[in-house]
Amino acid sequence: METAAGLVKLKSDAKQTVDNWRKTLQERREEVIATLRDEGVKIESYFEVKIADEDYLLWYMRAESVEKAWEIALKSQHDIDAFHFQVFEDITAPGGKIFATPILDLYDDQCD
Repeated sequence: METAAGLVKLKSDAKQTVDNWRKTLQERREEVIATLRDEGVKIESYFEVKIADEDYLLWYMRAESVEKAWEIALKSQHDIDAFHFQVFEDITAPGGKIFATPILDLYDDQCD
């Protein structure tokens, strides 16, 4: 398994859009799960973070192959993926994509 994580710095007016995005993904959970399966993603999580009065989303992904998951996602025919990518384009502040460098990832593979 591979992992990826990062921060997305939000535009100042993104709060309502983020709330709508979260609700939509929850309501369309089956579609979301189908895309995760297509991509080989086991976990995709998002967290709200505030740093120095700036709003961010922290994201985390565990996948069979992060590179392959991205490739498949970008070619996806699922409507929910198009929605997801459009929202992130709308809410991300200029220069707001910050990728993390993995340094330690511990998990019990017997729990899979």
